[in-house]
Amino acid sequence: MPSPTTEEELAGIIAGAEGPFRILGGGTRPIGRPVQGTPLSVAGLSGITLYEPGALTMVVRAGTPLDQIEAALWAENQRLPFEPMDHRPLLGTSGTPTIGGVIAGNISGPRRVQAGAARDYMLGVRFVDGAGRILKNGGRVMKNVTGYDLVKLMTGSWGTLGVMTEVSLKVLPRPGAAATLSLTGLDDATAVRAMAAALGSPFDVSGVAHDPTAGETLIRVEGFATSVAYRAGRLSELLAPFGAATVSDDVEGVRARWREIRDVQTMAGQPGDVWRLSVKASDAPGIVARAGAEQVLYDWGGGLVWLRLAEGTDLRARLGAFGGHATLIRASAETRAAIAPFQPEPAPVAALSEGLRKRFDPKEVLNPRLML
Repeated sequence: MPSPTTEEELAGIIAGAEGPFRILGGGTRPIGRPVQGTPLSVAGLSGITLYEPGALTMVVRAGTPLDQIEAALWAENQRLPFEPMDHRPLLGTSGTPTIGGVIAGNISGPRRVQAGAARDYMLGVRFVDGAGRILKNGGRVMKNVTGYDLVKLMTGSWGTLGVMTEVSLKVLPRPGAAATLSLTGLDDATAVRAMAAALGSPFDVSGVAHDPTAGETLIRVEGFATSVAYRAGRLSELLAPFGAATVSDDVEGVRARWREIRDVQTMAGQPGDVWRLSVKASDAPGIVARAGAEQVLYDWGGGLVWLRLAEGTDLRARLGAFGGHATLIRASAETRAAIAPFQPEPAPVAALSEGLRKRFDPKEVLNPRLML
């Protein structure tokens, strides 16, 4: 398996390609169509090349393990704002997640409702396209927006447009305190209304989730201790019509609970396929009722729904027309070959996507047809 250690070596490998490649970082997120091709690892392109805590900026090679990045940030009381999910529990994979995989998938966790997605913190990118050309875009500060659209385009492209070699990221301070408010016994529609009330408040909520199996609706606030205590109290008053809220302010306990939500750990090891549904939050309960899922978890106030269904179920066929996107996250290779894992694009968007793939990967050697 080719495992280049320099950008130039990677470019040479791709330029001389005689067949397709299956791009690998840590190998922890086998999502999309099963890709036939030679494994090409970027794990050798590893290391933090620049970290300026005072400027809230980090430049890092794509194959760098995520835990190495988080350890460096933790030492400076900083963090990745978008709280990237670890897919290993849900998918049953091993290995080490890399920053390249996170950015390639635009992987964002519960804090997305407050802080935004991984794409929003990308400052710059270096990558090798399917013709073996080394390209760079963006810079190291937010005000440097040269080619910013291409930086965003690479985020979430799943390695189909280029193999990332280096990314520049904005980071943020890590809050010292956190609290979770818990409401119990709410049905899905009522829970979505409660989460909407919390999100619509001025109290800077950083997480809103509903677990019907546990019968819990959860709201998170983070920041300075005095601010967290004040906002938790005010939110308890605001949410009183939905029931009495229990407040937990043990920081480690709060972090552990939201890691469980972030990583959908309640579905880990459970039988069946797992789908990720992105919809308008107010539509979510009705769509979930039509889905007939065996297990459900709402995140992002209802805008993101995780569904566990019987193996081989085509969720899109079951739902019919709906406003949103359904992505098959966990299933057998046979099911992922038979059912398009990513939501089929409308014809005009599909034409644009195909044009981009032809422009950046004319030989069709980079994760070919992963998205289709």
